Amino acid sequence: MNASPAGPAPGPLPRTAPPRGTVATHRDDGVPSRGMGALVSGQIPPLPPALVGMFVTGVLLSIGVAGSDDLAVFAPVVVLLLAGPGSSHRHDGRLDWLVPPILRLTEYGFTASVGFAHDVPPWLVFALLGAVAFHHYDVVNRVRQDAHPPPWLAAAGLGWDGRMLLVALGGLIGQATPFLVLLSLYLWGLFCWESLTYWAAVPRPGTGPAEAGRREENAW
Repeated sequence: MNASPAGPAPGPLPRTAPPRGTVATHRDDGVPSRGMGALVSGQIPPLPPALVGMFVTGVLLSIGVAGSDDLAVFAPVVVLLLAGPGSSHRHDGRLDWLVPPILRLTEYGFTASVGFAHDVPPWLVFALLGAVAFHHYDVVNRVRQDAHPPPWLAAAGLGWDGRMLLVALGGLIGQATPFLVLLSLYLWGLFCWESLTYWAAVPRPGTGPAEAGRREENAW
């Protein structure tokens, strides 16, 4: 007795090849940084400018520029953009894996500093940081399975540089709380929707082509 057709097997795990290497995928660069990286065509090593940007940003935050209501609030962002030209590098140096954590630490610290300095409710600051952290955790899980996020996601998520610029703008015009509300809602909606649709397309255990072939053999 012939077995009935098992139907089309689910497709493989959706994959997107990393154009700049695995470490560079974790950077989460936005349009400004990628634009600067395109100008130098990967010729600038990523770690030194990221270290300088983190150090100077930390100094600026320690002297209170996060609470400024003038253009000084943009100074940490402008300084950290020194790391932008390194975005096109393949990040294949021995210590280049440090670049993504440096960018994460600086972005989180800057966001929290601006939020608290402008009397944003703590739960709202943590909500925004939670959305960004959720996205970075999701990217880590995908990379572990050699399934990199689509290139458009970093641009749609504004990148670390775009998010910091918006947070600084909110502080500059005295509207930090409304800015963080809108940014939190947007990022949670975007990252949750994209993550759910992505992982829903992953084949469940027992439904791949090999399992389908074994079921057909057993039916004989």
